[in-house]
Amino acid sequence: MAGVLSLEQIMLIIILGTLAAIVYSLRVLVLLERRLTKMDENLERIVLKVAKEELKIEHMLNTKKPRKVATKKVTKKTTTKAKKVTKKKK
Repeated sequence: MAGVLSLEQIMLIIILGTLAAIVYSLRVLVLLERRLTKMDENLERIVLKVAKEELKIEHMLNTKKPRKVATKKVTKKTTTKAKKVTKKKK
């Protein structure tokens, strides 16, 4: 019966297998975190490029159309006193 393992050996194998699974899971998590970081950086670069393009487009639209300034016509209003004075002079 040389092939039979003792209880301590079986427990040790289980503990080592569990530790190996934990290490592998941590490795996978680190790799996924790196991928997410790269994706986040790429997304940020894309957003910055789009924002820059939007600013260019807004600038082009603003420079093509000159702004119209609203001007008011100044009308000469005569007060009632002024009317009375002009009538008396006649």
